[in-house]
Amino acid sequence: MKKEIWEWLAALVIGILIVTLVKVFLVTNYEVVGQSMMPTLNDKDKVIVSKMTEVKRMDIVIFHGDQQEDYVKRVIGLPGDTITYENDELFINNKRIKEPYLQSYSAFNNPDENFTGDFELEELTGSQRVPSGKLFVLGDNRISSMDSRYFYFVDTEEIVGTVKARYWPISQATSQFYSE
Repeated sequence: MKKEIWEWLAALVIGILIVTLVKVFLVTNYEVVGQSMMPTLNDKDKVIVSKMTEVKRMDIVIFHGDQQEDYVKRVIGLPGDTITYENDELFINNKRIKEPYLQSYSAFNNPDENFTGDFELEELTGSQRVPSGKLFVLGDNRISSMDSRYFYFVDTEEIVGTVKARYWPISQATSQFYSE
C-alpha cells in the first residue's frame, strides 16, 4: 500500500513538473484585455501562446508592456524595415502590403475617413528603419489602439510569444490568423 501511494505521489509530482516546464518554456495561455485587436481578437478571448516560435511579420504577439501589464498586438515592422501608411494602405520597404484582417471591421464605416492615419516611421519615431532588436506593432483596431504609433518600438526581449490559437469562446475557436 505504501509503495502504491509513493508511486502515485511520484507520478503527480512528475506531472506537475512537466506541466510547469511546458508552461514556462514552450506554451502558455493568455486572456485578451481590451479592444485593441478587434475584430481579430476580442476582450476576454483566451488564446494559446507559443514561446518557441520565431516572430514573423503579421504575427500576433504578446509582450511585456510594463511591470504589471502585457499587451497583444500585430507585428508590422521587423528590424531594418521602413514603414509608411498612406490613404489606408500599408507600405513596408516601399511595397504595398495587404491587410485582410482589417476588412471585416464593421464598426468603421465612414468611407471619407481613414481607418489608420497616415504616417511615416521616421516622422513618428525619428528612425527611418526599425532598429535592430526591435519590432513595430499595431493593434488591428487602429482607431482605439495604443501601439507603436504612441510608444514606438517593442524590444524583442519583451516578447512573451506568438498567438497560435484562440480557444475561448469555443464558438470562435480558431488557429487561422493572417501572417506572411
